[in-house]
Formats: sequence, C-alpha cells, structure tokens
Amino acid sequence: QVQLQESGPGLVKPSQTLSLTCTVSGGSITTNYYYWSWIRQPPGKGLEWIGYIAYDGSTRYTPSLNGRTSISRDTSKNQFTLQLSAVTPEDTSVYYCARNTGPWEYDYWGQGTQVTVSS
Repeated sequence: QVQLQESGPGLVKPSQTLSLTCTVSGGSITTNYYYWSWIRQPPGKGLEWIGYIAYDGSTRYTPSLNGRTSISRDTSKNQFTLQLSAVTPEDTSVYYCARNTGPWEYDYWGQGTQVTVSS
C-alpha cells in the first residue's frame, strides 16, 4: 500500500549541504503513530540510521553526525526532506527513506538513492 521514493542530486561537493526528498504515497505522513526515517549504507558498511520525523512533526537524530542533520516535512505534498550539512567524502552512501512502526522496525522502504560527495 505505502510507497516511498527518494529524490535529489546524486553528486554533492564537499562542504555543501546534501538535500534529499522522500515522497510518500498510499499513506499520510501525519497518520498516528508512524515515524519516517532516513537511513544510509556507506560502501562496504552496514545500515546507519540518520534520524526521523514523526507523525506529529517531532524529530530525532543520531548524535554521531554531530548536529549536521535536519529533517523537515511538507504535509501538503506528503513529503519529508533530509538536509545534511558540511558533507565530506565519508558521507558518500546509498540513502534510503523508510517508515517506522517502532525502533528499528521498518515496514516500507524506498528503493534507495546513491549520493556521492566529491569535487
């Protein structure tokens, strides 16, 4: 029923801000009590949770990204957006959006999008 689709540039220059949008269909991002997450998988590494925006608009981010993360939403478009500032090549990864039903419990995923940080 629910489909998620990531979109945004595949190449970002170091020190700039990475911005990706997840468009959701088949369900509202404001519906109780779901959470909408960004997750990434760097090459050769495991999945890393970045953060979420909840049904009520509240946000939570992994502290490992040192405050560089911001997640927002546009409820009129049923979209939520990731902004990761001051990127470095270490941020090169496949980025996913997904729906949470609980901590580390995801029932729907986007297909993922490759983002490369390079000059």
